Amino acid sequence: MDLKIFQMLEFINSRLSNIEKNIARMDEKLDFSIMLQRNHLVRVKNGEEIDDNMILMGRPYNDLSPQKAFSVYSNPNIDFIVLDVTSKSWTGTRLEGAVHIPLEELNVRFVEVPSKTVPVMVISENGLRSIQACETLVKKGFFNINNVSGGYEFWPGKAVEPKKEEEPTPEV
Repeated sequence: MDLKIFQMLEFINSRLSNIEKNIARMDEKLDFSIMLQRNHLVRVKNGEEIDDNMILMGRPYNDLSPQKAFSVYSNPNIDFIVLDVTSKSWTGTRLEGAVHIPLEELNVRFVEVPSKTVPVMVISENGLRSIQACETLVKKGFFNINNVSGGYEFWPGKAVEPKKEEEPTPEV
């Protein structure tokens, strides 16, 4: 009889432990949701454009069309940071003034993004790597994140060629 009681107590203890873990997970999700809603309210208060999906679906970052991103990029009165997450080996043109951190290094180098409060426009080759980067940045505490949909592939403006190491010219 004592064995059954101990087994029952062990079972109850196991269930309580699982319930505590679930409550902790729900608490983390609730904290994240509250922070996200506060961020959305600040963006609305400041007159920033916010995608309906951010509010309705609880998305933590904004998707910008390449045209909208270009108009922000071209406006000297708007404060923002451009984060280029293209791979090191990518040979296409890049945006002038962009902070280049390849997606593969973002988990470690995210501290190189100068500010967590200034809006960040994230761009990549075709917009796929930038989605992953937006999700990574949100997990690192950034909430004013904007993905440039389509990336450089659909960028309407002119970007600049990345600086390459100059090879010495052979003497003739």
